Amino acid sequence: MIVHHFYSGGKDSSLAAWILTRMGYDVELVTVNFGILDSWKYARETAERLGFEHRVLYLPTEILEKAAEMAVKDGHPNNAIQFIHEKALEALASLPEVERISDGTRRDDRVPFLDLPKARSLEDRFNVAYIRPLLGLGYKTIRELTEKLFMVEIRESEELEKSDYEVELRYFLRKEGIDPLTIFPKQHYQSRVMGWRE
Repeated sequence: MIVHHFYSGGKDSSLAAWILTRMGYDVELVTVNFGILDSWKYARETAERLGFEHRVLYLPTEILEKAAEMAVKDGHPNNAIQFIHEKALEALASLPEVERISDGTRRDDRVPFLDLPKARSLEDRFNVAYIRPLLGLGYKTIRELTEKLFMVEIRESEELEKSDYEVELRYFLRKEGIDPLTIFPKQHYQSRVMGWRE
């Protein structure tokens, strides 16, 4: 049973992938990209170090453009990130070979996060199972588990080589002459898994 699991290379998506393997699934990691930057390569490096298959799902740049407009209008990235995540889930779920999709969203996430009606709608519209292994876990538990399993690099978002939606969104905003730090938090730390802990 194959699960196509959204993957940024961070600790949440890495832990969720590990849990899926313990549940008996064959896991293929999927990183979303808009073809503007090759930021997907960081997730691929981590996937290879952890021993997972990896692929890139390219979304149309129109989605990124609309997300950027939303972020500028709102003055924060939340709705933009949510919009990209929902479009990514729909794009992956619409592929004919995909029966199960997964992500690393956790109990205390605000965005991206599908509430129960949206999760059920996704499953019904695309005839897929939507699996969220971290849904019952909070930040403290996830931190404890990832510290035992992985070597993790934690850096400021602007400095970390990563593969999440923010990378190309920030780049696109800069290209449009907008400083991303007027929209994203000025100090925000994120993680990237560098490999298994020995």
